Amino acid sequence: MKEKFVTYIRQLQNTITSKLEEIDGTATFKEDLWKRKEGGGGRTRVIENGAVFEKGGVNISEVHGKLPETMQQYFGVKDADFFACGLSLVLHPINPMVPTVHANWRYFEMYNAEGDIVDQWFGGGQDLTPYYLFEEDARHFHTICKTACDKHNTSFYPTYKARCDEYFYNAHRGEGRGIGGLFFDYCKVSDEMKMQDWYNFVTEIGDSFLEAYVPIVENRKNLSYTETQKHWQEIRRGRYVEFNLVHDKGTLFGLKTNGRIESILMSLPPKVQWVYDHQPDAGSEEEKLVKVLKNPKDWIK
Repeated sequence: MKEKFVTYIRQLQNTITSKLEEIDGTATFKEDLWKRKEGGGGRTRVIENGAVFEKGGVNISEVHGKLPETMQQYFGVKDADFFACGLSLVLHPINPMVPTVHANWRYFEMYNAEGDIVDQWFGGGQDLTPYYLFEEDARHFHTICKTACDKHNTSFYPTYKARCDEYFYNAHRGEGRGIGGLFFDYCKVSDEMKMQDWYNFVTEIGDSFLEAYVPIVENRKNLSYTETQKHWQEIRRGRYVEFNLVHDKGTLFGLKTNGRIESILMSLPPKVQWVYDHQPDAGSEEEKLVKVLKNPKDWIK
């Protein structure tokens, strides 16, 4: 399974980066191959200062070795080895009318002292973080997510949409990071789903990403915007940073397993503001967004 999924994410990285370069039209991805001394490595691709994307990364990694003590305590195991692989991407567009997007699809195995697999699971998802709310964009993104889920189980979309709203939530702010999408984790063998079934589901979601995001970018990338709207985008990016550094499990796992810092922190935007006690004007488009972030919507209905 791990060889199969590694092959998949390598191909998906190529597909996504090629399409994003086509959309940007100016910048190309810089590739950085890296090794992890404890075992494994990855292929980081970063795009910066383009015509559409101010900063973005589409990274794959395959790491293995002894599970660090802190993570053994987290999983409740002793003397375990692990293998983890995945693709993680974040895109921060220049135009504040174009939303930031995040996606991640990953596979994990854990082994006992004899090298036997004692646990394995898939995880991942994709979510949208707009700065200005276009409801038709939200409906499009969630419709693609639901269509992909429904091919495998009609309960997946409502379940993983709710988990996404719950997970990508800045509890200290009382608001969501964005307008959600899908979030699933610890997808294991059950009476209904074998590992091959989970593989089919996760790759379905991965294959749907460009269909979910690209039309939104194409529709918004040439819209005009003001310096005030750019200022708002940078304030909201601060909330994005707060989530990734305070709450995100992927960031925590990478730091606890001696991951590559440049790849882990690739998700952070280049220009961010923290304005003291900033409040959007009553009745403004900015306030409209914040109200939705505080009260997640059912975008399909």
